[in-house]
Amino acid sequence: MIRAIVTIFTVPDLRKKILFTLGMLLLFRIGAHITVPGLDFRVLQDYFSKAAGGQSGNLTDYIDLFAGGAFKRLSVFALGIMPYISASIIMQIMMVAVPSLQRLAKEGDFGRRKINQYTRYGTVLLCALQAYGITVYITSLHFEALQGNKGMLIPGGPGAGFTAMTILTITAGTILLMWMGELMTERGIGNGTSLIIFAGIIAGAPAALGQFLGDIRNGQGEPILAFILLVLFIAMISMSILLSEGQRKIPLQYGKRIVGRRMVQGASQTLPIKVNAANVMPIIFASSLMIFPSQIASYFGSRYQGFAETIQKYLAPGTMTYFIIYILLILFFAYFYTTIQYNPKEIAEALKKNGGYIPGVRPGAHTEETLERILNRITLSGAIFLAFVAIAPDIFIKIWSLEKYSQLIHLFGGTSLLITVGVALDTLKQIESQLVMRHYDGFMDRGKKSAGRPRVVR
Repeated sequence: MIRAIVTIFTVPDLRKKILFTLGMLLLFRIGAHITVPGLDFRVLQDYFSKAAGGQSGNLTDYIDLFAGGAFKRLSVFALGIMPYISASIIMQIMMVAVPSLQRLAKEGDFGRRKINQYTRYGTVLLCALQAYGITVYITSLHFEALQGNKGMLIPGGPGAGFTAMTILTITAGTILLMWMGELMTERGIGNGTSLIIFAGIIAGAPAALGQFLGDIRNGQGEPILAFILLVLFIAMISMSILLSEGQRKIPLQYGKRIVGRRMVQGASQTLPIKVNAANVMPIIFASSLMIFPSQIASYFGSRYQGFAETIQKYLAPGTMTYFIIYILLILFFAYFYTTIQYNPKEIAEALKKNGGYIPGVRPGAHTEETLERILNRITLSGAIFLAFVAIAPDIFIKIWSLEKYSQLIHLFGGTSLLITVGVALDTLKQIESQLVMRHYDGFMDRGKKSAGRPRVVR
């Protein structure tokens, strides 16, 4: 594996892609530290530190988990890439419900470009709405800071100019992130949007881990707790990898065919169906939809206090209502994405045309029913497993009363870990394919001998 890592930087084209991707992620992290114009950053940080009371686990911490610290800084990337994810969810659901969009999706590159264009328009609309909510939220914090003699959060005072500047800045920041993600997909190593979410999640890991280890050194934490969390962390990684890589292989057999003047027996193959065909997308989409109502409620809480308190009460992370809705959303999106990737009717027709069949199953309608039954069972088991891994950190926090370290536990478990492991595995596969294409060994040495290995022609 070390040899493969060294090889990456000896291939000019691959080296450019890696460095370009790292450069884009570096720009993302720089932008996450640039505060929206017109704010006093010190007053803002003082407010959040006192509001948290040294504890984690509130809504702002949970939102900040995916924004890489940008939300609490109210930076130009405060909303991260989540508005784009939300717009993608809405568009993909509409593609199933609206016939005109279904026809557009079947028109090849033209249809795909038009759908992407509509998704970008939706992103701008959602981002502007959420950015306006942020201005209302900041204004309420400004008056709270004045009443508590904490200083002026908005030195120039809130007004139409500040509102317009904030909406324009945050919306432009999200659009810039969306563009950077597309650039990383085209010119980098791929998975641009997922890599931005990945970078935002792991950005908070050093601080959370440093706080936990510091408490243990100072005698405020128990070493046995660190050991238990380490074991759980390793177990969660193993479960995440099994969930990402597990698959069911359906045996296929092809009938005899004439090649030249000879009758040749068809080859035996397999049809692999992943246990978690949707990968991390159900988690990302479910998290985005769960955050959105509470986020809007927190913004407008000062104006609609009763409604906002009701939303935050029932959709706060860790509540039973949150668990139920979150699990149902994960199950829905797991089936939704699996249906998009695997169409039993199309697979059965393709097998029939090519003379293939499942042993013991007649071609045509019976093959379609068999594939649909297998797909439903695998998807259900994978979705339940996915939901359990996603809510496991909240269960651990409730059992051992670890609210103080909830940020660390959410970083190294559940939703964050699934996204991190899933994106890391996909990125490694992208690099692996690039290496193998250039006749190099990949990250996983499968016992190839170095002798006789073809030389690379650059």
